[in-house]
Amino acid sequence: GSRDTNIVQHDVRVARHNVATLSAHGQEVCGLAWSNDGEVLASGGNDNLLCLWDASSSSSRPEPRFKMTDHQAAVKALAWSPHERHLLATGGGTADRCIKFWSSQTGALLNSIDTGSQVCALQWNPFEKEILSSHGYARNQICLWKYPSMAKIKELEGHTSRVLHLATSPDGGTVVSAAGDETLRFWEVFCPPSKSKSADMYGSGSGVPSKLSWTSQIR
Repeated sequence: GSRDTNIVQHDVRVARHNVATLSAHGQEVCGLAWSNDGEVLASGGNDNLLCLWDASSSSSRPEPRFKMTDHQAAVKALAWSPHERHLLATGGGTADRCIKFWSSQTGALLNSIDTGSQVCALQWNPFEKEILSSHGYARNQICLWKYPSMAKIKELEGHTSRVLHLATSPDGGTVVSAAGDETLRFWEVFCPPSKSKSADMYGSGSGVPSKLSWTSQIR
């Protein structure tokens, strides 16, 4: 995705690797995410538009399967659920502040919650039905939510500028956050089921450390 509003699909296995150009957004494309089965591509733009594209399309200039206009600001945060097929979470910018959940099969909006601040990134817990969101103004916090109730479990603070990116470690236990304050912070936020039963480490049976905080910082 780029500032020219297009998405270019490449297949590096072939010599002519530019296999498709996806055009539906009216402004810069700021978010891309493939579904876990590789069948659907989600794209979000500064035009407040969310598009879902079929990977199986044979056209060099395909049309999106669905175009959603419910967000009221740029759609940068995109995350596919590892627990439920076809479930996509998206987050809107400052004028929107919402996390929305969609069915990629029907295009239906399943739920929406106003978080109170810009949603910059989303990351699912690979072990439990929980989702992590990172935010901008005014508190630049990271929030852990229980799905589908969207009850807030924890708030993590430490960054002094908006938290632009989240990524989970290969073992699923640690999340790294990158922010506009030019720091990376590592959080032990997700816990494998085998450890979540330890009463010494975890409080309230939620699978989250009762005194969770960032474990290290890189600047």
